[in-house]
Amino acid sequence: MTTQPARPERSGPGTASVMDVSPFKPSLVKAVFRDVTSMHVSRSAAWAAASVTRTVLTEIIDGARRAAAAEARKKLIPGDLLSAIDRNVELEVGTKWYDHSPTFQGLTGVLYDAEGVIVPSRKRSRSRKPSAVVGAHRFEAGVKKLLRSQGATAVPAMVRDLDGIASVFLTDLARDAAMVVREGGVKRFGTVTPVMSGEPAPPPFLKDSHRALSTRRGDGRTIGRDDILAATTIQLFGGNLRQRALTEAREATQNTSAG
Repeated sequence: MTTQPARPERSGPGTASVMDVSPFKPSLVKAVFRDVTSMHVSRSAAWAAASVTRTVLTEIIDGARRAAAAEARKKLIPGDLLSAIDRNVELEVGTKWYDHSPTFQGLTGVLYDAEGVIVPSRKRSRSRKPSAVVGAHRFEAGVKKLLRSQGATAVPAMVRDLDGIASVFLTDLARDAAMVVREGGVKRFGTVTPVMSGEPAPPPFLKDSHRALSTRRGDGRTIGRDDILAATTIQLFGGNLRQRALTEAREATQNTSAG
């Protein structure tokens, strides 16, 4: 995957890393976490969550670019998003957004009640209570920056969908990280490793890393970097995307302090 060079951010780790072009600031990450939990979020945890979200969105955009290129288009449209997810099951993240977005209408299936009557789709909430969907607009600037860093442009509807997926994914990541802290580690792991036809199998998840993330140390009031890594293993399948997200998050936080 070829990316265009971007100017380094002025904040964050002191050395060059994948986070040098991060479109999602730690302040935004912490705002999302505050909607989910009252736990303190360490600086390294915020950078790790931003890195994981960036990795996921970058992979989605790359898949959409491939779909657009197959039709000799440069500007991404919602159909390219659907094609990217259809080609790579690892990209099916932030699924709560699917019920909200017109792009996914008809793809999430028709629900029936116990009497066999179709359950109408949920209407948009007018509640002032913060949620991943209500707060999705906070990601617009970051998504546009990420698109530029990938040399891509997208129609407004596609930007909106990437906003929503990023918001829902990060919110789910926050919930799982808080659960890891409360439970003292990961009590469940996604062990399915999807392999695309004709592609080599990804490297196995290291047993030592698996064991290290299944238990945690530290107080029960602070979400740390390792809690984000553990939550990532819950949110993502055990394939290339999860491995890359974990690796880039570790690189992004190697020079950050714990506070």
